[in-house]
Amino acid sequence: YSDGILSIKTNSKKERERYPAQLYHHTATQEEIAGKKVLEVGSGRGGGASYISQHLDPLSVVGIDISKNAVKLCNSTHQYPNLSFCVGDSEKTPFKNESFDIVLNVESSHCYGNIPFFLNEVKRILKPGGFFLWADFRKTKEMPALFNLFLKSGLEKIREKDITAFVVNALKNMSKERKEKIKKHVPKPIQPVFMSYAGIEGSDVYNSFIQNKLIYKSATFRKPK
Repeated sequence: YSDGILSIKTNSKKERERYPAQLYHHTATQEEIAGKKVLEVGSGRGGGASYISQHLDPLSVVGIDISKNAVKLCNSTHQYPNLSFCVGDSEKTPFKNESFDIVLNVESSHCYGNIPFFLNEVKRILKPGGFFLWADFRKTKEMPALFNLFLKSGLEKIREKDITAFVVNALKNMSKERKEKIKKHVPKPIQPVFMSYAGIEGSDVYNSFIQNKLIYKSATFRKPK
C-alpha cells in the first residue's frame, strides 16, 4: 500500500493470509492496543483476533460471533492464553457495562440488521475514553449516512480513511488462488455467486469498487470520558 501503513511481515506459511492480516493490522493499530482489553464483534473464523493476540500485545482478546459453529471452530483452532471466543449478538452482547478498552469491528457491520442498536452496545461496553476501531464497505452513496449514525450514537470521530485502493489491490492479488479454489470445490452453476462474494477480479463486487459504486473505509471513534 502506497503509504506503508498496511505493510506487515509474514512467514511463507502465512503468506496466503497476508492481505486479511494487513487489513486487521491497519484497523487495530489506529490506536495503541498493547496492554488493553479488546473485543472483536463479528470474529468469523478467528484469524484476525488470533493475529492481534499474537502480534499486538493486548492484555486479552475476546471474539464474539453469532455463529455457534464459527465459535466452536475458533476455540479449537486458535488456542492462545490471552484469546477466547464466545457466541454473541452484535446488537445484544453478553458483557457488562464498560468491560473493554477497545471494540474492533472488521468487515462485519454491513451484515447487521440494526446499526444503531449495535452502536449503542459498542458505547455501553466501552470504558470511558475507549476506542471503537472499524473497517467495512458500503455503497458509496450510503457511506455518509452510516457516519451520521456513528456520530448520533454519541461516539466521537477521531479519524477516517478511504482504503478502497488497498482493498482493490489485495483482491487483485488474491484472485488467482481464490478462483482456482472456487472452480475446484464449488458446483459450476453457483460459481459466479462465489466469485462475486470473494471479490475475484472482474466480478461485480470487484468492478463496483473500481467504478466507485462501493467504497471501503476505516475509522476510529472514541467514547467520551
